[in-house]
Parts: sequence; structure tokens; C-alpha cells
Amino acid sequence: MTPAPLSVRLGRAFFARPATRVAEELVGKLLVRPDEGVVVRIVETEAYHSDDPASHAYRRITARNAPLYGPPGHAYVYLNYGIHWCLNISTGVDGVGEGCLLRAGEPLAGLDVLRARRPGSRDRDLLRGPGRLGQALGLHGRFSGRDLCAPGAPLELADDGLRPEVVAGPRVGVSQAAEVPWRFLVGGSPWVSAYKRSPRAPTPTPRASR
Repeated sequence: MTPAPLSVRLGRAFFARPATRVAEELVGKLLVRPDEGVVVRIVETEAYHSDDPASHAYRRITARNAPLYGPPGHAYVYLNYGIHWCLNISTGVDGVGEGCLLRAGEPLAGLDVLRARRPGSRDRDLLRGPGRLGQALGLHGRFSGRDLCAPGAPLELADDGLRPEVVAGPRVGVSQAAEVPWRFLVGGSPWVSAYKRSPRAPTPTPRASR
């Protein structure tokens, strides 16, 4: 995908919609870290709803998952397996836990910064997967709860007008609701992560032949 000039920053109204719609439309948008001159094109996302057993917001609000309950447009950054920080953005209405996980990106600017945080990685692998994306962007727990629509936010999301072909499929590595097609990605992109089904996910029930 060819980089285009950054134009319109995404506002609250963009995120104040169902997670599935936001996740699909975030593919192709820009993720910017202004203080470092880093610009990343989002190429893969996943959606999670409050009634979704694979969601961190399933059943109840906690101190950790509180940012997912809104208002929309806030960062939810969590530590995965005690190693990698992963970035989510709250969506929907205030008080309902749902959001989008950013899974992968294509680096457009600030490559030196990204490479320095992931030494030894091929450029293709700098942002392929939510943990790698979080590491390359220098994310940590203090990003969680930040309003990404507010002036001076540490991360910004913007629309430069690019509209890639988006395809949907099952989410990566979830043990529950493993067949739900709420993973959205740029079709044929070399920057997206590989699909891996959780070994703990139930075996799909074969469809009866007609």
C-alpha cells in the first residue's frame, strides 16, 4: 500500500459504534506516535464484545479492563503472558465493555525507532502481531486508560483516505468463540500476522452434508 499524506484525525464519533464495525474500518487507517514521528498503517484488527466469552470485558468490570467500558476512543493496554503489551481501543457506548485489538501494522515512518526497539527483526516482522506492535511502539501499562481522541494524546489515529480490500476470518489464538469471524485484515498483505488456532479451542462440528 502506498503511503498518503495524513489528513483527518479520527474523533469520538468514529469509535462510538459497534466494535465489529470499528475494527473493520480501522484497517487501512494510520496509527501515529507524534512524539517519535512514527506512523503505522493498521493492516489487521480483531473485535471483542461484552457478551463475547473471548473478551477481557466478559462478565464483569475490573481494575484492569475498565478502559474497555469507555468512553469510546480510550486505550486499553494489557500485558500478554507477562511479556508483551497489547493495544486495544474502546468502542460502542460508555459503560458497555467492548473494543478492538490492533494486531498488525505496516511501518510508514519512524523505521529507525521501530528497529531499535526490535533489534534483529526483519522489517516485515516489526509489527506482525499485537505483541510485536506494542513492543515496537514502546507501549506499556501507563498508556492504558488514555483518551486517544484528546489533544496531546500519546497515540493518534487518522484517516488518509486509503480504502484497502478488507477480508474477515476467525480470531487468532482464542479458546472460546474461536469460529466467530471478527478478525479483519488487508487481503494478501505481507504485513499481517499468521493465523493460529488455539489448541484449547473446541473442534469445529462438521456440517451435515445435503
